Amino acid sequence: MRTLARIAHEIIECNKVVDNLILVGMHTRGVPLAKRLAANIEHFEGLKIAVGALDINLYRDDLSSLNLRPVVHGTDIPVSIDGKSVILVDDVLYTGRSTRAAMDALIDLGRPQLIQLAVLIDRGHREMPIRADYVGKNMPSSRHEEIQVQLVETDSVDEVAIISAANDMPMVGESEKVDYLKRSYYGYGK
Repeated sequence: MRTLARIAHEIIECNKVVDNLILVGMHTRGVPLAKRLAANIEHFEGLKIAVGALDINLYRDDLSSLNLRPVVHGTDIPVSIDGKSVILVDDVLYTGRSTRAAMDALIDLGRPQLIQLAVLIDRGHREMPIRADYVGKNMPSSRHEEIQVQLVETDSVDEVAIISAANDMPMVGESEKVDYLKRSYYGYGK
């Protein structure tokens, strides 16, 4: 995927010492994205980068309001993050709340020298002062829409789609068949 190759090059350019890097993917789709970025960096630089998986469910600030029981995926970071440059990897940056939760979770694990953020899609609508350091694509959308990222590792296909909410549906007769949910489709780098 060309988008991830470009992000990998940007990471290499901005971090002159890549052997101090750790890529940490946020569950669920951030983990395979982090692995793909690490493979690209290894291909370009010949250095194997440590990749970890971070579960932020218990750090979310909306658990009590959603009345949900979080599904804990587990955190697996193979090396110490103390003094390292950690790049958090996620599929979609929206309000910034997940990223804030991820930073809280990282700080509980150690004291990194630097935390950066890489996202495949930045859709705007921030509620926290969070900005991605590496962005695959800026994709403006309505708050009533959902950005759906699918990856081969989790969904058997690589694609990104904007899904409209049911209350944004156009009025149609019963006999008309309309795919009103997908406003547009974005394939990202074949």
